[in-house]
Amino acid sequence: MQIQVEKTSINDVIVVVPEIYEDQRGFFTEVYRKDQFEKVGLPGNFVQLNHSGSVRGVVRGLHFQWDPPMGKLMRVTRGKAFLVAVDIRKGSPTLGKWVGIEASEENRKQLWAPAGFARGFCVLSDFAEIHYLCTGVYNPQGESGILWNDPEIGISWPVQNPILSEKDQKAQTLKEWLARNESNFFVYPQ
Repeated sequence: MQIQVEKTSINDVIVVVPEIYEDQRGFFTEVYRKDQFEKVGLPGNFVQLNHSGSVRGVVRGLHFQWDPPMGKLMRVTRGKAFLVAVDIRKGSPTLGKWVGIEASEENRKQLWAPAGFARGFCVLSDFAEIHYLCTGVYNPQGESGILWNDPEIGISWPVQNPILSEKDQKAQTLKEWLARNESNFFVYPQ
């Protein structure tokens, strides 16, 4: 099987569109295949798979981890969601810029963002399930978040009054993150 990749406005963020075989029985697809991923420049070694479920109007994020640095491949397995990645790398020409796509169980699109990006999503259907393939193992001492509606980023979320966790309501701005020492883990290569 072959995967198709779609470039985005940020070079390191990629939309992955797997090939789907459908017939009267249903469908089949390869969600991840190491050789195909490496062939198109994506990581071949994921070490953790996370699965979350949320109701309509929930915004989760914008989350990231620096220790160990964690890239994520996000996909929707049930329902529909708006998936987002924000560049938080010091010195990057796209610092503070974001990419958002609508992903669903029908279109099966996946959003890849490497370490140095904050990720999140907004649920657009009554309920959605999202899977994240991660390149690092979760470490609560090495993770943080950026405020979902940071005005300096300006994400066009498809929701007015989202349902947020307390942690996400109190997240820092990108400017505050960049002032922290930990932000030095994400420096854009010159």
